Amino acid sequence: MNAIYDELRAALFSIWHRRWLVLAISWAVCLLGWLAVAFIPNTYELKTRIFVQLDDVLAQQIGIGAGTRQKDIERVRQTITSATNLEKVIRATRIGQDIVSPSQMEVAVQSLAKQIKIVSQQDNLFEISAQSGRSDLSDAENARLAQDIVQKMLDIFREENLAGDRGEMHETIQFLDQQLEARQKQLEAAEQRRLAFEAQHPELIGGAASIAQKLESSRSEMRSIDADLAAAQSALAAITGQLSSTPPTLIVPGVGGGPRGTLAQAEADLAGMKARGLTDNHPDVVSLKQQIASLRKQVAAGDGAGGTPNPAYTSLISIRTERQANVQALQARKAALQAEISAMIANQTMEPGVAAEAQRISRDYDVLRDQYDKLLKDREELRLRGQVETENSSIRFEIIDPPTTPRIPSAPNRPLLLFGVLIVGIGAGVGAGFAVGHLRSTFATANKLEDALDLPVLGTVSFTFTDARRLIEAKRFKQFLGGAAGLGCLFIVLLVVEFVQRGSVV
Repeated sequence: MNAIYDELRAALFSIWHRRWLVLAISWAVCLLGWLAVAFIPNTYELKTRIFVQLDDVLAQQIGIGAGTRQKDIERVRQTITSATNLEKVIRATRIGQDIVSPSQMEVAVQSLAKQIKIVSQQDNLFEISAQSGRSDLSDAENARLAQDIVQKMLDIFREENLAGDRGEMHETIQFLDQQLEARQKQLEAAEQRRLAFEAQHPELIGGAASIAQKLESSRSEMRSIDADLAAAQSALAAITGQLSSTPPTLIVPGVGGGPRGTLAQAEADLAGMKARGLTDNHPDVVSLKQQIASLRKQVAAGDGAGGTPNPAYTSLISIRTERQANVQALQARKAALQAEISAMIANQTMEPGVAAEAQRISRDYDVLRDQYDKLLKDREELRLRGQVETENSSIRFEIIDPPTTPRIPSAPNRPLLLFGVLIVGIGAGVGAGFAVGHLRSTFATANKLEDALDLPVLGTVSFTFTDARRLIEAKRFKQFLGGAAGLGCLFIVLLVVEFVQRGSVV
């Protein structure tokens, strides 16, 4: 412990003994360091934050969701620092005043890209920051330049989200209009070819596929008619059998009239039907005539005296007549369908090339019509989307921190640098005094001399001062304190100047 104490005393004595060297080196280092710090330009940084609102019911209704908007904003955030946008910033600020060649512009763009940052703090919150620390500009000019850069970046951010999409939408709609016009001409030409072909071959209207569908439909209807005809013929056979087993008259003793009365009544009914305008082909007229013919035969043969007409027989005659007419109608429809099927089969067999041509024309027309309808639908959707984005934009910008001129430089931290230079200067002076003391072959204490010579030291002679010497040493001590205090005062003055300059930035 004593050894350490002695070393410390020796070091302090050596430094104090060369205090003027320490003070001179400290002054020299501090002056050079503070001069270097003075030449470091202040860098002013401006940050602003933007809140982007993406919620809009109408936009979501037509397919412009928040996810789509978020992707658009993320795309803009990534491309806003592109070379083209940075060149816009340079030309809009004083950075581009001295740029006259493409190479200078390229260097300026690369330098500006390092000074601009866009950070997404949250999903809808963005921070735009820009720095300016040019040595050829004053502090006030650097501060205003940082503000101009951020303001221009805000303008570009707004244009990219509002005007950029509109321009792209307008170009897309123009392209779709051109495509629609071309498709419309092709569709009209295809329709003219189809109409001309159908006028020449009316049996192939709709193409070969339509013929196949018609043929299949006719065959299906033929099968249905066959089933109906079989059922009608079966019903006719049943009513005919029932009619054959039913007597036309009923023998009732004591009841007058007989076939003659029934014949008279039937003839009267026939006259009434004709008076109502019924023709001879009407089923009721035909049935009544048959009944009259049967009654006349009975009257001529003299049968049925005392008998009365059987109403069941009369009713069965009417039903049979109706069923015969139904069977005849089904047979006529079957014959017509058979003729149509035979004609269509003959057309397919005799003109396969014409059928193929009909199919090709119909297919080309359908394809062009589908393409035209799809393009028309896409154009209308894009037009509606563009109107929504123009008149009722789903993006709302809110600048949380408006860009204002920064008052305090972000770099360098000049007060800290000034204090660091002071510490380094004092340390350099102290280190130089300590090093010079070790380079010279002197001993600060008797113990050091004894250790160096390995001989006992009998005693030491102390240094004494005369009164005149004491006055001189006191004067030098005051001068030394003045020099040290001057270094400290200069440091304080530099700090005051720094803070005054910061306050003078407008």
